[in-house]
Amino acid sequence: MTVRETCQIAKEHVAYPALLSSDDKNKMLGIIADALIENSSSILCENAKDIERGKDLPAYLIDRLRLTDDRIKGIAEGIRQVIALDDPIGKVLAKWVNHAGLCISRVAVPLGVVGIIYEARPNVTCDVIALCLKTGNAVVLRGSKDAYGTNAELVRVVKNALKANGYESEFIQLIEDTSRAGAEEFMHMDEFIDVLVPRGSAKLIQTVKKNSTMPVIETGAGNCHLYVEKSGDPEIALNILLNGKLQRPGVCNALESLLIDRDIADTVAPLLIGAMIDNNVTVHGCKETIAACPELADKIVPASEEDFAKEYLGYEISCKIVSGVDEAIDHINKYSTHHSEAIITKNNSAAEKFLKEVDSAAVYVNASTRFTDGFEFGFGAELGISTQKLHARGPIGLEQMTSFKYTIIGDGQCRK
Repeated sequence: MTVRETCQIAKEHVAYPALLSSDDKNKMLGIIADALIENSSSILCENAKDIERGKDLPAYLIDRLRLTDDRIKGIAEGIRQVIALDDPIGKVLAKWVNHAGLCISRVAVPLGVVGIIYEARPNVTCDVIALCLKTGNAVVLRGSKDAYGTNAELVRVVKNALKANGYESEFIQLIEDTSRAGAEEFMHMDEFIDVLVPRGSAKLIQTVKKNSTMPVIETGAGNCHLYVEKSGDPEIALNILLNGKLQRPGVCNALESLLIDRDIADTVAPLLIGAMIDNNVTVHGCKETIAACPELADKIVPASEEDFAKEYLGYEISCKIVSGVDEAIDHINKYSTHHSEAIITKNNSAAEKFLKEVDSAAVYVNASTRFTDGFEFGFGAELGISTQKLHARGPIGLEQMTSFKYTIIGDGQCRK
């Protein structure tokens, strides 16, 4: 099936999910969650084939591509969390009577047909289907060729389960063409697609932004920072650094940059940098970082300007010594991708300043940036992490996948 035909089918069925009751949507989500568990063997079989075909991919992409029984259970649990959330569709966001006596309401409605183009993340397939269903949207999925076998099996399982239980499923579509030309064609399907969401590398996101003929919700790269302020607890800083850098280094909310207050650099830098080196993390440090760690100096790579702006997606991190919270904020706002940043501090004034002045989607005090996630925020599944300011910012959950319309009730009013 061509890209155009796939998008057209989704458009033709857009009214079906939009008109479903909350009960039906929740029943369908339960059916999907159960079907994923019941069909985990076939899903994992296709996933193993994808991994074998993609064995030369970077380690972080293999990690994102890989499914396990536990990851499938986690996906199903995320869908069940979505069931438990309030249905945003039809919610009255505001209501008032104007000077002419008209009763005006602003009501949440679906976006329409949501397109998503993403790389090597089969979990996204299920997350997006769940969120689109709950919000009454049709969906067109375009995954990368590296994950096509897994994505196709996931969509097959989902659609078959819905059809077997008497529900339509054609509002869910997967593009078969995984070529570059197919992706470019998808970006020009504004006749059928209401909004397009890219999820993947910075290159993919920029390509979609520049070439799409429909509105784009940008899910950005993650050059996430940890700033250890002079009053911060070194042990808390160490634990959060290890968690943020090592738990899953290939994800967008992992730490990529470390900032340390100059007043504590001589004691804290060796502790934190040493822990990174002990865990085989390459440290790109400024001159002061190297000077503060004389016993580790030969193991620190001198940092370039580009290193401070880089999303490593692996076992690398940049480090800079700063003069205080003002310089830390300036550095973050200059080099950040506006995703997630954290400060370690006991100083309330420093914490409040950091929260107020850092221009990112998620800003933390004494907590790991790894929490920037729809599941962790209580949204259930997520469409991605938006780093733009319109139409959504941060984890894209149910509310962010709606638009609104105005309903106006009168009794014969005409404008004078």
